[in-house]
Amino acid sequence: MDVMDRIREQVEKNPVVIFMKGTPQLPQCGFSSRAAQALQACGKDFGYVNVLADPEIFENLPRFANWPTFPQIYINGELIGGCDITLELFQSGELKKMVEAAHEKAA
Repeated sequence: MDVMDRIREQVEKNPVVIFMKGTPQLPQCGFSSRAAQALQACGKDFGYVNVLADPEIFENLPRFANWPTFPQIYINGELIGGCDITLELFQSGELKKMVEAAHEKAA
C-alpha cells in the first residue's frame, strides 16, 4: 500500500487521530506531548501514529494536508492543526465538543 493511502486510511478509520512524535504514553516531543494530553483530557479514545517509528509517514505526512510540522490532529477526516491550535481549541472547550461529535458520528 502506498504511504499516502496508509495515511488516508488512518485519517478515515479513526474519528480522532494524532500523528505525533512518540506515543501518548511516551511522547518524544513537547508539542506532541501537550497535544496528546489535550486529547486525553477530552475523555474519549483516539488513534495515534508514531511518525518516528515509520520514516515513510514522517517524510510524507507534511504533503498529505500541506501542513509542515508535527503533531497533526485530524477529527472526522479533517486536519484540525498542530499543537497550538489544539491547545487553543481545548482551552475554549471546543476540542471536547469536536471530539465528542466525532465519536457520535462514528457510532
